[in-house]
Amino acid sequence: MTPIDRSDMVSRMREALTLDPARCAVVTIDCQRGNLEPGIASLPVPPAECARVIAGTNTLLRLARAHGIAIVHVTTAWEPPLLARHPFERAMLALRQSFVPGGQSDFARHKSPGSPEAQIVAALEVDWRGDLLVDSKRTFDSFEGTPLDRLLRAMGKDTLLLAGCNTNTCVLSTTFGAYNRGYRAVVVSDCVASAYGEDLHRFSLENIQRRLGWVLDLPQLQDKLAASARGSSAEAAAARSAA
Repeated sequence: MTPIDRSDMVSRMREALTLDPARCAVVTIDCQRGNLEPGIASLPVPPAECARVIAGTNTLLRLARAHGIAIVHVTTAWEPPLLARHPFERAMLALRQSFVPGGQSDFARHKSPGSPEAQIVAALEVDWRGDLLVDSKRTFDSFEGTPLDRLLRAMGKDTLLLAGCNTNTCVLSTTFGAYNRGYRAVVVSDCVASAYGEDLHRFSLENIQRRLGWVLDLPQLQDKLAASARGSSAEAAAARSAA
């Protein structure tokens, strides 16, 4: 199958996008040791991708703080009645199949409450005084069964800057969740990865930018926020002149 080239549409949509930092929130998804710390991960993202995502997300967090953008960290845990109980997961385990291509996963111990795998990876630059935490996620969608929607609406946010893993499960599902609730979703490509293979990672980004939202890399995001800051400065200067 030959991929369809929609690069012109994607480029024009990206050019038209404007961002108001006051209406944005960064949402990190499952930046936990069970995904992003290869030594103990139960569903391991490839080591090079772990390093890339952590470094990229830390850059995103610093950029957000510089622009006064709210930050929400969403994490998952699986209580024993939920852990590896989905019929598909049970079938994979029964057949001794790995979710990770070319490697091993251990979904039977994936992110149980209080476990090391459920902890946010230590290298992530979390500000525990100012950042917000949503730790009630129990499925792929960061909105389902959590207060994320209520929290974002209370803060007046309508644009989400998404980071985390996995691109083809929780990031994609959260993007659908954001779309279905009327949010603008911007997935930051330097800040997402998948344990399930590069092909599904790339497919998910293409699916998002062709139907659900925007995909920007960090320099593109930085340019958008800088343009917003310049616009705000110009408006303030014009208001002072008029006064």
